[in-house]
Amino acid sequence: MRLLIIDDDTELCQLVADYLKPMGFEVEMEHDGELGAERATSEAWVAIILDVMMPGCDGFEVLRRIRAKSKVPVMMLTGRGEEVDRIVGLELGADDYLPKTFSSRELLARLRALLRRTGWIAETAPLAPIKELVVGELRINPETHVVVLGAEALQLTPAEFGLLLSLAKAHGRVKTREQLIEEVADREWDVFDRAIDMHISTLRKKLGDDPKEPRFIKTVRGYGYQLVTPGR
Repeated sequence: MRLLIIDDDTELCQLVADYLKPMGFEVEMEHDGELGAERATSEAWVAIILDVMMPGCDGFEVLRRIRAKSKVPVMMLTGRGEEVDRIVGLELGADDYLPKTFSSRELLARLRALLRRTGWIAETAPLAPIKELVVGELRINPETHVVVLGAEALQLTPAEFGLLLSLAKAHGRVKTREQLIEEVADREWDVFDRAIDMHISTLRKKLGDDPKEPRFIKTVRGYGYQLVTPGR
């Protein structure tokens, strides 16, 4: 299912794309309103996620151009959350509205509900299969929350599983503390809260990592954490 995100916040776009891709979405991004409007009306999409606040051609103008040519489902994002923005967007033809304080799970639930309402996903249709993530001997199932290391099933807390899943989706790339907090804690943790380091520490122990020379989760000093394949 091809999904277009039009938002000048490149980091947010990448976070959303990383979360939605394993859920069966083929995610494309545009960070300019003009280019976003052009792609939105010239290519086939199951839905469009559109930011209100963009320099130049803002989300409302992009929405006007989309609705002049297409009935594709549009979910709008706003960083301000003001009622007038929601009213204007809905009157211009937006199908749903979501403030930028959303959690990943809420975004997915709202997106699936939007696609069901507009006929793209039947109410009884099975969800796209979620692929198991494999990192060396480590296997992670995003749907069942089962994590297996070699032949042993690991017992992880929700926070530990969320951190591991986030790192696994970004396999090879460094995730900042801010990114991990947003994805795992739904922004309830403070960026300077050392709780995230504690969860990483206990997760490493369950993975059998030596804190001084970890096999799976490496610390990138002053930046964040990285999940790597042991021996590489």
